[in-house]
Amino acid sequence: MRGFSLLICVLISTSQLWNLAGAQMAPAMFVFGDSLVDVGNNNYLFFSLFKVDFPHYGIDYPDQKATGRYSNGKNSADFIAEKLGLPSSPPYLALAQENSNNFFNGVNFASGGSGIYYGLNQYFGQAVSMDQQIEYYTTVHQELVQQLGQSAAQTFLSKSMYVVVIGSNDILSYFGGLGPSSNNVETPEQRVDTMISNITSQLQQIYNLGGRKFAMFGVGPVGCCPAMRVKNNTGVCDEAANYWASQYNQRLVPILEQFKSKLDGFQYTYFDTYNVLQNVVENSTNYGIKESKAACCGMGVLNAQFPCSPLASYCGNRSDYVFWDFFHPTQDVARMAVEAAFDGPVELAFPMNVRQLAAL
Repeated sequence: MRGFSLLICVLISTSQLWNLAGAQMAPAMFVFGDSLVDVGNNNYLFFSLFKVDFPHYGIDYPDQKATGRYSNGKNSADFIAEKLGLPSSPPYLALAQENSNNFFNGVNFASGGSGIYYGLNQYFGQAVSMDQQIEYYTTVHQELVQQLGQSAAQTFLSKSMYVVVIGSNDILSYFGGLGPSSNNVETPEQRVDTMISNITSQLQQIYNLGGRKFAMFGVGPVGCCPAMRVKNNTGVCDEAANYWASQYNQRLVPILEQFKSKLDGFQYTYFDTYNVLQNVVENSTNYGIKESKAACCGMGVLNAQFPCSPLASYCGNRSDYVFWDFFHPTQDVARMAVEAAFDGPVELAFPMNVRQLAAL
């Protein structure tokens, strides 16, 4: 209950502050991750089936436009940018298609279905892997150095915010959330070992290319999304998936602490996505939310047996739901999580929140 009380206090105190974040707090924001922060990269993957550039996605976005965000409206990347006083970082693949080298507001590399190692990126053309996202960032880094010079580029990048939201699909794929389970190949502990080994290397690469301020979001209680609940007859959360998500989170934090002690200038905030969203799911009525199990948009039991599509039904009031579709939170829940990450106490955002990190 302590986590619930802290989150309520954060939401009350930040509700008046949201519109006061107009002052730019960072020169740019670079986003790495999966569908929770993808702002349209998958639209540009010719072979990918994991796209959401159609109704009813974006029904609450300006002009009711389906932008490729896995949401009824904006997602966490949008809200973090707003809080930093920045426009949303554009999808890298859109800039690449336009042959644009204007990276001065940052870039979003995130791709729906991506994983640290496992995910839909294992299947040809379905998603941009985390390693490939870093390759794209390498290109951006080179371009910025060419435009600004080495010293000015490093200053620019060192003050920018690096948002990393990745890992959910690595856990979901193990427990059958993205198709056939891969649990006959390795143990869950081996899966987490691989995740930790790879994210450690990936963060080091981003640091080597100028990243200094990292906003790391832990994996949420993925076992409680409708796609996992519908796999059993009772509709309860998949506790095994949740357990291993939390195990990954617990092992990630010491890696970040080691980086801070060993790497010059490395700073971070770790947001406890797991406990914040678990509180919302378990105490949804306290947030004015009526439905925490079923998806707003979809078909079948819990609206989770078939995906959200133009043929699917959707709820009239998205604010009544935790989940927009069978995997992703609604715009309102995404906003709630960002408020906690940005202004929350050390129990939710460790060792500082995003606002404090930006101010360094």
